[in-house]
Amino acid sequence: MARGLGKGLDAFFPEIEENESDKIEEVELKKCRPNPYQPRKVFEADAIEELKESIIQHGILQPLIVRKSIRGYEIVVGERRFRAAKEANLETIPVVIKDLTDEQMMELALLENIQREDLTPIEEATAYDRLINELGTTQDELAKRLGKSRSHIANLVRLLSLPEDIIAQISHGELSMGHGRALLGLKDKQKIKPVAKRIITEKLNVRQVEALINELNNQPVKQKQKKEIKDVFIVERENHLKDFFGTNVKINKGKRKGKIEIEFFSDDDLNRILDKME
Repeated sequence: MARGLGKGLDAFFPEIEENESDKIEEVELKKCRPNPYQPRKVFEADAIEELKESIIQHGILQPLIVRKSIRGYEIVVGERRFRAAKEANLETIPVVIKDLTDEQMMELALLENIQREDLTPIEEATAYDRLINELGTTQDELAKRLGKSRSHIANLVRLLSLPEDIIAQISHGELSMGHGRALLGLKDKQKIKPVAKRIITEKLNVRQVEALINELNNQPVKQKQKKEIKDVFIVERENHLKDFFGTNVKINKGKRKGKIEIEFFSDDDLNRILDKME
């Protein structure tokens, strides 16, 4: 297996596998910069601090993979080691310099991170989405290359269609991947945010959320009544008749015929209206 490429990555990139002629070189840390294709957005401060202490005690045991750029070096694999080395105030870091295209660099970074167990579901989903869209691969091809099921990849990528607020809550661990998948099943997408709020407030597990969503999906849909816009002439006549009879009057005009409704509240009230009509 290639040193520093991550478990199994040499199988994806045999053309860049490390060999005996590869040299581990020391380069100035200040000349290195993060990978622009890095899928990981959150680096836990505690993990970086722990790695920093290990580096102070034992040094960097595994070299970083970098490629040469106009402004020094771009980190392909090993950004956490790079960050921890900065915290440890190292002046130089061990690296293996690789000649990589932009496409190879992006795919290596994404695959290396995907195979880590501590990526958030959203980071993993974003990595899959970028591989599919930017490198032109399919979910089936990606599943075979990564040794994962197509449904796993499809379910993760679908999370990215949730509202941004919900995606952020999954990223921060307030909602799980299972919660996100359940929310995608809501027929009325306007209910996603209120249901997510309820999940967090009531600390609902995935089974409870699935039952809640099933209940919401089976509720009868209330038909919104269209507000009738009456002709100005009809409204004017209605108001005139209301004043004349001293009660509510409605004029309903159909396509071929219509009717006039005059309200009364008692026999005496009816007689009063009839007298006015005479």
